[in-house]
Amino acid sequence: MRALDLKEEGWKPHEIATVLGVTKGAVNQWLAAARAGQREALRAHPRPGSRPKLAPEQVRLIPDLLWHGPEAYGFPGEVWTCDRVAGVLWEEFGVWYSRSQVSRILKRLHWTPKSPSPGPSNGMRRPSSAGDWSRGRR
Repeated sequence: MRALDLKEEGWKPHEIATVLGVTKGAVNQWLAAARAGQREALRAHPRPGSRPKLAPEQVRLIPDLLWHGPEAYGFPGEVWTCDRVAGVLWEEFGVWYSRSQVSRILKRLHWTPKSPSPGPSNGMRRPSSAGDWSRGRR
């Protein structure tokens, strides 16, 4: 552990805290645990939580699926909504995500919320807070 290595090099707890971006109290707790023989307990542990429903390979396929447009999946118009994307994920992978989780996935894939531009179609889209998603990428 980095804090213990720095302490062995002669660093003071407040210096270690500054370098690691933590509080001095956290450093003191780590050092006390190490002195008590609990060094193994200080190792990093994976965060708990449920496993993702989609494999990384499936997530990488999402932009390709959506690029064909909503009409390819039977939706009218050219606007992707989170509900529509959730439907596509269900149809393609048999996995159901909530609207908010679909939004997070799309943001992670750099798909941005958009809605169709009013007036003549020039292929451009304007930002919207309506929760619609464009086929274009930023």
